[in-house]
Amino acid sequence: MIDDPYESYGYLEPGELAEFVLAPEFDRVPRYEAELTADQQQRADRLLSENIVISLHDHPVRFPDDMRHTPEYNRTGRQHTAFRGLASSRMTVVFDNMMDGTACVTGNAPWRWSDIITDLGMRQADLAHQSEVAVVRTVADIHRVHTEGKVGLVFGLEAATPIENELDRLDVLYGLGLRQIGIAYSDANALGCGLNESFDGGLSAFGRRAIQRMNALGLAIDVSHSSNRTGIETCEASERPVFMTHAGAKGVWDTPRMKSDDVLRAVAESGGVIGISAAPHTTLSHEHPRHTILSVMDHFRYCVDLVGIEHVAFGPDTLYGDHVGLHTVFGHLLKLGAAAPGGPAFDKVEYVDGLENPTENFGNICGWLVSEGFSDKEIAAVLGGNILRALESIWV
Repeated sequence: MIDDPYESYGYLEPGELAEFVLAPEFDRVPRYEAELTADQQQRADRLLSENIVISLHDHPVRFPDDMRHTPEYNRTGRQHTAFRGLASSRMTVVFDNMMDGTACVTGNAPWRWSDIITDLGMRQADLAHQSEVAVVRTVADIHRVHTEGKVGLVFGLEAATPIENELDRLDVLYGLGLRQIGIAYSDANALGCGLNESFDGGLSAFGRRAIQRMNALGLAIDVSHSSNRTGIETCEASERPVFMTHAGAKGVWDTPRMKSDDVLRAVAESGGVIGISAAPHTTLSHEHPRHTILSVMDHFRYCVDLVGIEHVAFGPDTLYGDHVGLHTVFGHLLKLGAAAPGGPAFDKVEYVDGLENPTENFGNICGWLVSEGFSDKEIAAVLGGNILRALESIWV
C-alpha cells in the first residue's frame, strides 16, 4: 500500500470541493474468511504477483457512506477514485465504467452527452495529478503498468446511448480516452434493444454502422445489458472479439439480467470473453441462493463448461460503498431485473460476501481457484490472460 497516497481532487483549494462523508476503502463489512492452507495462500499470492490481473468491469470509486446522498454527490461531476483501495487490490487493470446509469450531473435522467463528457474529463483531470494510477489506452500500456507495479484504468461506458444518432461521437469519445462501450443498457436506444424491453427488435441499421466504426476505431464492444437478439447480432456484425463484461448465466439463475446459452456462445465464437459479475442479487444460484462468492463461482463453472475456460474471466461490478443501497436509490433508472414475478426465490443480503469491493475481489477469486484445483495456466488465463488476448485483436 502507498504510505501517503494522493487524495482525489487534492489540487483544489480548501472550500472549492463539495464535502461528503465517503464510504471507507477498507473493512466496510467483515472480511471474507477463505479456508486456505498456508501452501494454497502462498500459491495464490504468487499467481497474483506474476500475472496480469484484469477486472473487465468495476467502479473503483468511493460513494457517499449514506448512499442516499449519491445523487447530490454525482451532481458535482466528481467521483473520487479509491487510490488506497486500488493500491492494495492486486489488480493490474480495471475497466472503469464511471457513473454510467447514475450520471445525472445536470438533470434527472442518465446518459446525457454533456454529463458523460464531464465525467470522463473530471476523472482524468484528477488522475493527471498523481502517478500511481494510470489511464490505459493500449495493450502496451497494460504491460507497462504491470512492469511498474501501478494500477491502470480503462475508461468505458455500459451503453452507447449518449451518442444518440451521431456516429462521429464515437470518435470523440475515443479521442478523449474511452476504450470500451456497450451497445444498450436496460432500455432500447438508437443502436439496439436493452434487456428491459418486452419486444426484442435486435440491432438497428444504425447499430450496425456504429459497430463498424467501433471496430475501425479500436473500441471494445460490450453486450452485458443488451437484449439477447441484440447481443447475438452484435457478435455476428463485429469483425473483432466482443465482450460481455459483467453478467451471468440464465442456465444457472433464470432472471432477465442473466444471459442465455446462445448469447454466451455467440460471445465466445466472436473470440470474446465473458466477465462473471457479482452485483448484489444478480448472479445467484439454486445451490447458493444467498449471494456470496460461491454463487458467483457457480456461474463461472457453468460458463467454463459451456464455452471453454479461454473465454471466461471476471467483471465483478463492485464499488466502494453500499451497492445494495445504490440499487435502491437508482432502481427506477437502472432497472436491473434481478428479480421478476414468478422468478426463483432468494435470500436478500446486505453485501456479497467475498466479492464486496474492488480491493478484495481478486485475492478471493484467486484463492478459490487455487482451492478448487485449477492449474497455474488456467488461473493466469481467467485472471487476465483471456482479456489481454482479446484486446490484442480489438485495440489498435
